[in-house]
Amino acid sequence: MSKPQKQIHLAAHFPGVNNTTVWSDPEAGSHIEFSSFAHFARTAERAKFDFLFLAEGLRLREQGGRIYDLDVVGRPDTFTVLSALAAVTDHLGLTGTINSTFNEPYEVARQFASLDHLSGGRSAWNVVTSWDAFTGENFRRGGFLPQEERYSRAQEFLATAHELFDSWRGDEILADPAVGAFLRDAKAGAFSHTGQHFDIHGQFNVPRSPQGRPVIFQAGDSEEGREFAAAEADAIFSRHATLDAGRTFYADVKGRLARYGRGPDELLILPAATFVLGDTDAEAQDLAREVRRQQVSGATALKHLEFVWNRDLSGYDPDGPLPDIDPDVGEHHIARGRAQVRMYRDPLATAREWRERAAANNWSIRDLVIETGNRQNFVGSADTVARTIDELVQADASDGFILVPHLTPGGLDVFADTVVPLLQERGVFRTEYEGTTLRDHLGLAHPDDRTGARHAS
Repeated sequence: MSKPQKQIHLAAHFPGVNNTTVWSDPEAGSHIEFSSFAHFARTAERAKFDFLFLAEGLRLREQGGRIYDLDVVGRPDTFTVLSALAAVTDHLGLTGTINSTFNEPYEVARQFASLDHLSGGRSAWNVVTSWDAFTGENFRRGGFLPQEERYSRAQEFLATAHELFDSWRGDEILADPAVGAFLRDAKAGAFSHTGQHFDIHGQFNVPRSPQGRPVIFQAGDSEEGREFAAAEADAIFSRHATLDAGRTFYADVKGRLARYGRGPDELLILPAATFVLGDTDAEAQDLAREVRRQQVSGATALKHLEFVWNRDLSGYDPDGPLPDIDPDVGEHHIARGRAQVRMYRDPLATAREWRERAAANNWSIRDLVIETGNRQNFVGSADTVARTIDELVQADASDGFILVPHLTPGGLDVFADTVVPLLQERGVFRTEYEGTTLRDHLGLAHPDDRTGARHAS
């Protein structure tokens, strides 16, 4: 018997907090005006996407003591934006990244429960940790936690939030025509938690929301992050969007679920993916090269190289060869608050590899940065991209993709108008929403339903 076709999950990442965005394009718009968020969300909903995804930054990133030139100039609050989008959409899920290192469970649980009510059950929480003291300077507690403590705090943070979500039950509120609505149990919402990181006791003041709890996302790729996701998450925001890397990651994380009493359909793997579309594959390839050049100016290339070298490289020619000096592996890093810094754990080895690749291909600094950091995941005609996405999902390299266009806010439009109809024709993507909540869209059971529907695989 042949394996049934998997249904593809699609979501959209608003391209504001990343350096894939081409700010110089004449079609680029504001990343902070509400009209941009509304246009993007309405496009995603028109295309029947599962959800919209917002990243979060708790401090503007700096390099050499100055705000990084491609960082956004200001970051609006996630909950404020998602709450506003709830009013201009009807079905689209609303996913926000909220930090567990510098926030508190009561406040975050209250905000997500409120968003779930406002949206009719469409909220999701991407649980992340923060790794640097630079970000911590914005908070009273300050500092930072070692990796093992960050995940310990995140696990207890999420468990505590779940206790708060679960402190109300639907049958605790009764309606009596004579006296109106009232609580049958005066302890509804009462909570008491004592642990390593939190010691809180009180009354949660938001009733049980339509989803019971928001859908939980996790984005860590470390051993601790994968284990945390297997134990707690409903979906993973992954960076493994190619066939081989995707299948390896997919098998690894899904293989961890059994020890937590979970099935492989209870956790979705959703890599981030960029795309460039053209009328033909050749046209798309040409456009992709142009986009990569727009994304990486000479100044940007030098800044990116500084992530590895940890030195001021402003005196180097971006169209010339790589520096012949070695990276500075000292404690103080020139790039502050940049996630990319963590990706280069052995800067000396990275520098050697990059020099070898640059010499073999006759690449300049800018060429190297373009080729190593800004390759689009899907490039081709709409038919090619639709076929590739379908093949990756059916091969268990992912359960779908979170798409990151390079233009704000209209970059998703062409995908919605050309690729989505082809996926629908293949029978692997919905033509209409069949449920009302984000859990419905993702095929996830309600937390109160022990025998609820599962994600079809």
